[in-house]
Order: sequence, then structure tokens, then C-alpha cells
Amino acid sequence: MVELRKRPAPAEGASNSAATARPAKRGTAATAAAGGKKKGKEKKDSVGKKIKLSGFGGEVTTHDNKSVAVKDLLEESSKGIVLFTYPRASTPGCTTQVCLFRDSYTPITEAGLSVYGLSTDSEKANTTFVTKQKLPYPLLCDPKATLTGAIGMAKGGKSTTRGVVVIDKQGTVQVWQQAGPQKTLDAVLGYIESAAS
Repeated sequence: MVELRKRPAPAEGASNSAATARPAKRGTAATAAAGGKKKGKEKKDSVGKKIKLSGFGGEVTTHDNKSVAVKDLLEESSKGIVLFTYPRASTPGCTTQVCLFRDSYTPITEAGLSVYGLSTDSEKANTTFVTKQKLPYPLLCDPKATLTGAIGMAKGGKSTTRGVVVIDKQGTVQVWQQAGPQKTLDAVLGYIESAAS
């Protein structure tokens, strides 16, 4: 039989010290608090910066096993690309995000932008995700987080931070934001609106 014992109560004033001593979580709150940058680490590509496209981010595969690079995606696009990043296929927040971009696919593509989802998920996981959610755009599989890291959306090695990057036809970063599902879409729609005026 296991004996359960109560822990002694913490000393007065010490109860909150552990919570306040913890480092801030990485992500949107920490990024916003640091003036849009991760503390101690600059973004790989910030808004207005031109990317050297040759070899940028390495090659990734589409959910249907086609090897592509950012340079290829830009060459195929009319005015640029939208790369929205999501942590894991078929989870609630990621499903919300892919469906938001699915539902806004027409206005985004009519503005000349090609849409791609990007994660470190496998081709199988992303193919299931595309089929189940009836997505009209490809999902890019980046299991080694080479492209995810190159655009500054890698988290803890081979995981992905939720966000969005818009790169124009010339390779200039127009939007870079780590945010929740709705805000990633809003950033793209805001860019389209400002580019049209």
C-alpha cells in the first residue's frame, strides 16, 4: 500500500516566486513583448528583407510527394506566395487555420498569391488533412524543418510555430507574423488590401 503525504505549505510570499521566476514561453506573447522579435534571437527574414532564393530553405515535398523549393513556388506564382505554418495536422487549432485559408482561397489567389500550408508533418498526415478538410491548396512537408527554420518559424528543433509569411515575386518578405489562426489570415488579407490601394 502506498502512503500519501501532504507536502508542507510553502513559506509566506514564496508561493508566487516560482511562477514569476519562470522564463516567458516562446511564441506570440514573448515575441510581441520583445517588440516583434524573439528575445535574444532575431528573425531570419523580416518584413522588407529580400531573400536570396537560390537554395533558400532547401527542398520540401508537397503532400502528394512532389519536391519543391521556395524559388520554384515563386516562379509558378503570379505575384508571390503565402506560407502559413501550423504545428500539427488534424489538431483543432490547425484545422481552424487550414479551413480559414480554404474559405479565403479565392480572394487570396485572385490577388495573385499562391497559398501553401507548411509543417513538419509527414506526407501521409498532410494528405489525410487535405482530403478530410477538402483543401484547394497544397500542404508542404518539412520533416527536417529546413524551410520552417529558414523563415523563422521553427520551434524547439523540428516543431513549428503557428504563423504566416508572404513573399512577393521578387523574393521580398512582405508579411512575417507569429499568431493564432485568425490573425494569420487577417495579416494576409490586410497585405492584399494595402497592396491594392
